Amino acid sequence: MRDMRVAIVGYGLAGRFFHAPLIAATDGLEVSSIVTSNAARSGEASVEHPGAQVVASVEDLWAAASPELVVVATANTSHLPIASAVIEHGAPVVVEKPAALTAAEAKALVDQADQAEVMLTVFQNRRWDTDQLTLRRLVEEDALGEVVRYESRFERWRPRLDPTKPRENLPPEEGGGVLLDLGVHLVDQAMALFGSATEVYAEIDARRGAPAEDDVFVALRHASGTISHLHASAVTPSIGPRLRVQGTAGGFLVPNLDPQEAALRAGARPDTVEEWGKPGEWEYGRLIAGERSVPVPPEPGNWPRFYALLRDALRDGGPPPVDPRDAVETLRVLEAARRAARERRIVAL
Repeated sequence: MRDMRVAIVGYGLAGRFFHAPLIAATDGLEVSSIVTSNAARSGEASVEHPGAQVVASVEDLWAAASPELVVVATANTSHLPIASAVIEHGAPVVVEKPAALTAAEAKALVDQADQAEVMLTVFQNRRWDTDQLTLRRLVEEDALGEVVRYESRFERWRPRLDPTKPRENLPPEEGGGVLLDLGVHLVDQAMALFGSATEVYAEIDARRGAPAEDDVFVALRHASGTISHLHASAVTPSIGPRLRVQGTAGGFLVPNLDPQEAALRAGARPDTVEEWGKPGEWEYGRLIAGERSVPVPPEPGNWPRFYALLRDALRDGGPPPVDPRDAVETLRVLEAARRAARERRIVAL
């Protein structure tokens, strides 16, 4: 069976380092087209994917090729119009997170895909982080008892604004800020593990002076009873543990980030690295109950799983790896978080 032709729109950080290597490493998929109007990135794309056709615009893509799957890895503000245009052409589409800037826009995109009977999914790759997969296993094994509180952090220490990074400088309505960047992952992970949220509380700041939010705390009460405390920050000098989960029978503590992003940024590919996604022993999470603390053998992180599941869904007619309706719900929670922070109260969903 021949490989499925995949077009990537955008060859910045996400397109070049996350999507292209994962697609190229997935049996049955090939990077056949890359869309970028940046001359330097066009040259990089030609070198790194010599078999791909590099074009300057989405319009050129349809004239030059017939992709069987299109990945939208552009700036946040362009996710919606480009994905909508792809759906109009009848091609299945992967949209980088966030799927749109508002829940209403994301719902309209989902409705359009449903009406056109075109597969739409959202790249929530961090569902396949090593810490999330290991925690899911511990919950299934009842190693923690009932999960009471889930604490999750994506924290960084970048006290100075980088003028070259739009997300650090643009207001939220133009796609900027950590809530639409890291916060999307945090909320999606929490709801994938513990179900829908019924209440939202939040504290949101822009500490570096730009209109972009750079320090965020969001608390969710899930319908299941679990409470999630989620931290996303670019201005945290004392970074906390990646994950701390408290159950009635034990806790789970993970010190560091999943290693897959760093590996991909360094140029590694899942099909060329042994034990892909497995953290070093010193980074293992620990199962803790009082004075008892033991290392937990991790489930390897598995971002490639997203594209393997998508390939199978396109071939066999199954569901996409991420239901796009989950992206709508995540944006609803983020909008409730902004309202909660603005009005300084708990918002019920």
